[in-house]
Amino acid sequence: MRILESLSIPYTVHTYEWDEEHLDAIHAANSAGLELERVYKTIVMRNSERNLFVFCLPAEFGISLKKARAVTGSREIDLIRPSELLGLTGYIRGGCSPLGMKKHYATFISDLAELEETIYVSGGQRGVQIEIRPDDLIRASDAEYADFIQ
Repeated sequence: MRILESLSIPYTVHTYEWDEEHLDAIHAANSAGLELERVYKTIVMRNSERNLFVFCLPAEFGISLKKARAVTGSREIDLIRPSELLGLTGYIRGGCSPLGMKKHYATFISDLAELEETIYVSGGQRGVQIEIRPDDLIRASDAEYADFIQ
């Protein structure tokens, strides 16, 4: 949120009750009473050269490995282990945001976001969603739109 404020980007915070058994974005959308198609999850992947990439996509979709390889120019790419998430990003599962990671990684926002006026992404902690315009998220996270949905 500090990043958004420093860039004078408007956003709205939505909070909800979370539980350890249901940390996925679909549960977050339902718990917060948000439109599922506008709730985006953040996935971190690593390629065979050990480079990390961040993907932000609608909660109900998955990543096509073939498209992710094409977008990143990677021969191989796979999810990082959940146990690595905190050390690499500064975030824990259920609270990973495309904004404010420990380091900047190449970040890709699903091109489906361009169809929405606003989308919701994690606010960096469990139980917090940020509503933001997709173009503002692109600017704040130094990301690009891409097609990588399965």
